[in-house]
Amino acid sequence: MNMLSRRGFLAASAAAIGAAQMPRIAFAQAVAPISLSAATRTLDIDGRAATVFGLAGPGGQGLILDPGQRFRVDLSNDLDVGTIIHWHGQIPPNAQDGVPDMPMPLLAPGETRSYDFEARAGTHWMHSHVPTQEMRLLAAPLIVRSSEDLTADRQEVVMFLHDFSFKTPEEVLAEISGGHGGGHGAGHGAGAEPDQGAPMGGMGAMQGMDHGAMGHGATGGMPMGNMSGMGGMMGMGGQMGGMAMDLNDRDWDAYLANDRTLADPEVVQVERGGRIRLRVINAAAATVFWIDTGTAGARLVAVDGHAVQPVAGARFGLAMGQRLDIEIDLPNEGGAWPILALREGARERTGLILATQGAEVRRLDAMAETAAPAFDTDLAQEARLIARDPLPVRPVDRSQMLMLGGSMQPYVWTINGAVWGQHQPIAARRGERVVLSFHNMSMMAHPMHLHGHVFQVVGLNGRRVAGALRDTVHVPPMSMVDVALDAGEAARWMLHCHHMPHLATGMMTEFAVTASV
Repeated sequence: MNMLSRRGFLAASAAAIGAAQMPRIAFAQAVAPISLSAATRTLDIDGRAATVFGLAGPGGQGLILDPGQRFRVDLSNDLDVGTIIHWHGQIPPNAQDGVPDMPMPLLAPGETRSYDFEARAGTHWMHSHVPTQEMRLLAAPLIVRSSEDLTADRQEVVMFLHDFSFKTPEEVLAEISGGHGGGHGAGHGAGAEPDQGAPMGGMGAMQGMDHGAMGHGATGGMPMGNMSGMGGMMGMGGQMGGMAMDLNDRDWDAYLANDRTLADPEVVQVERGGRIRLRVINAAAATVFWIDTGTAGARLVAVDGHAVQPVAGARFGLAMGQRLDIEIDLPNEGGAWPILALREGARERTGLILATQGAEVRRLDAMAETAAPAFDTDLAQEARLIARDPLPVRPVDRSQMLMLGGSMQPYVWTINGAVWGQHQPIAARRGERVVLSFHNMSMMAHPMHLHGHVFQVVGLNGRRVAGALRDTVHVPPMSMVDVALDAGEAARWMLHCHHMPHLATGMMTEFAVTASV
């Protein structure tokens, strides 16, 4: 047996500098399953101890699989509460997808469950599908390397992003739903009474929802409207057509990159003239980030684990649940290059530092001098992304419109006017080419994630594009994004917003695939 033995993603001490780097050689296929445990751990966040959750593999937080290696994992629940893990970006058999009671129940404390499926290459991650647990950092990187990664000869670095509160997730959700989140967006209605009718759920929110309660009703196809030019309604400062949008509905206590703040950032040792592949994962509950590479030349080469035609730049954004792969070519001299994650619409930032041996590493303030802009309100970044390996061209069999709605007061977020439990499933037959049109009529953006499928962005505000392959797409306020996919396994697949407070208050439906005739 040859178990994986490699350094973990998240350094536990200064002695583990560069632990986010991944090996440059292929290891033999592991014969025995990899052991992964959901457990508690303690972080030092700006000098204050914090007990959080985590997913510990053989080398620390997270897993790395080699080219062609199957996802063979024994997941143990070492917590004192039930949990279940979703393999975000992977397409396992539906029974292994990791959603409470769809169809498997939560893992009880002390229980172990086995998983075995073909792994999809790319930058992915894994997290609890109980919103309050993900808010307690029950998440970790899941990197599946390709043969192309091996031949590229690039130093691989992971940046895993979180927002964090010292309060319990239940307290955070109660404050946000009551309008006391303290975020930067307008329209919070601070001081308003909590909405007693919002389906918050108790411990775990979604854990308290009956995932299997609804039947498999079909929704008819709806024509795609002409949203041409709606992206132009967004002005500077979070104003859209004279209306204020809500960028952030909470100010968090800390923003973390690989479990650390800028008070004590991870320093990754690099070579002069080093060639880096930076894998960025936004695991935050409710924060969109801009990734700023500063003076280091960079290009975006993949999103959500799928290659795109390279896009040069120094700043790229990603919403919750999304991933970016950025290639960076460092200069031939020594030095330190901060890679910063900037909170949209705010001054807070986090990040890590690439540094050559012996280079001076200066302390960075966790507050920038100026606020970062709102992310992709006009879908300009998304419009620049072109899939390197697009879906095959074929006729569309079914089109569905999904209306995204909700408000800050009362704090309720809906898909097609309904919260989870009152929803009508989005229907398709296995093998059909389906176009889903996400039409956001609310004043908050929504990162929409579909389980069990890869989709291609094919329309932005009514304009056809040959966009990126994704599993999570950012839909700005008052905008429409069309995605195309081929319906997979006949099963019930979750389709939801990856903003955890939105999900916890019911912004979820299901993509119900039936067998083809």
